Amino acid sequence: MESVQAIKQRFGIIGNDPKLNRAVEKAIQVAPTDISVLVTGESGVGKESIPKIIHSLSHRKHGKYIAVNCGAIPEGTIDSELFGHEKGAFTGATQTRSGYFEVASGGTIFLDEVGELPLTTQVRLLRVLENGEFIKVGSSKVQKTDVRIVAATNVNMFEAIKKERFREDLYYRLSTVEILLPPLRERKGDIHLLFRKFASDFATKYKMPTIRLTDDAVSLLEKYHWSGNIRQLRNIAEQISVLEQERTISATSLHGYLPNIGSNLPAVISSSKKESDFSNEREILYKVLFDMKSDLNDLKKLTMELMQSGNMQQVQKDNEGLIRKIYREDEQEEVRFEEPAAPAEVLQIPSPSTPSKEEDKYHFAEEIEEEETLSLHDKELELIKKSLERHRGKRKAAAEELGISERTLYRKIKQYDL
Repeated sequence: MESVQAIKQRFGIIGNDPKLNRAVEKAIQVAPTDISVLVTGESGVGKESIPKIIHSLSHRKHGKYIAVNCGAIPEGTIDSELFGHEKGAFTGATQTRSGYFEVASGGTIFLDEVGELPLTTQVRLLRVLENGEFIKVGSSKVQKTDVRIVAATNVNMFEAIKKERFREDLYYRLSTVEILLPPLRERKGDIHLLFRKFASDFATKYKMPTIRLTDDAVSLLEKYHWSGNIRQLRNIAEQISVLEQERTISATSLHGYLPNIGSNLPAVISSSKKESDFSNEREILYKVLFDMKSDLNDLKKLTMELMQSGNMQQVQKDNEGLIRKIYREDEQEEVRFEEPAAPAEVLQIPSPSTPSKEEDKYHFAEEIEEEETLSLHDKELELIKKSLERHRGKRKAAAEELGISERTLYRKIKQYDL
């Protein structure tokens, strides 16, 4: 088994960071097996080197090595690219085509950006991992393949699983062994080493003297955040090599090539949404309709009590909280019920058991519960669920966000069996 340093030299991996060495060591150890490997890390850290190490040190090294960027293939054609298709399977399929899994049989296939795979393709990939079987697009014949799968992603897989963008069972199939490559900002001792290597390469390529950094420039280079990692460092080394006339680069000169140099200070960022932060305009519209429906039902309740008792002052006293809710506190001063000069005649609501000619006169007052229209029932349920999720089941906060009382919310929770 080759040493870590020998492998790094063979594949052009620069750096002596312990985390980097551990990643290369894991790749060497897992290479002789057929275990599926998932390489994780930010974009630009050099994840594509690990699959090459694994393939070259495995018993499949004489087989084909195919690298596929899953994020670059359109969703409509990715199944055809990976698994092939039969002639006439879809418009434009003028002949039968073999997919990558068929072509790479006996070798290794590297699925870069595997987190971008559509869910339907994930199901097909899971079957390949389980028993090596796949079906071409437009075919009913099951075919076998013998490939070693190494995948890579810069996506937070647990977040993707939580948001149902990636299958949990597929994740555990792919990540039998997980290799994490550290971001460049965690490899401060390697930053200047990498810069010198890139500067030397570009000096040879463009036939010009090699650029060198002053001590203050090296310090600035190591303190920079490097959100683009090694890829960004390489691009900046190339820019400086081509554009700078002076071959000794100071911190002042380097500063002009580092974007957003002043925006790397720590800041407190709230990860939680505001209480009334709804995700889109449609949801806001449904909340407005929900509030209007709630106010309408409250007004019906007040109307019913007024018709039954005829005592306006007593109704106002008994429903003070409800009136304040309907007219809001800032309008409360304007809301007054005046007792009529003459005694109010008490309205008699006909009993359903006693037929009357006046039965239809107040028919609207009998239907306090309004039938749901335009799927408002479903949207009300959806708003309640989302509000409860946002506030982690705290009914008081959810009720305030929805503009209803906690008691009303509790009744709706029982009604919808949440």
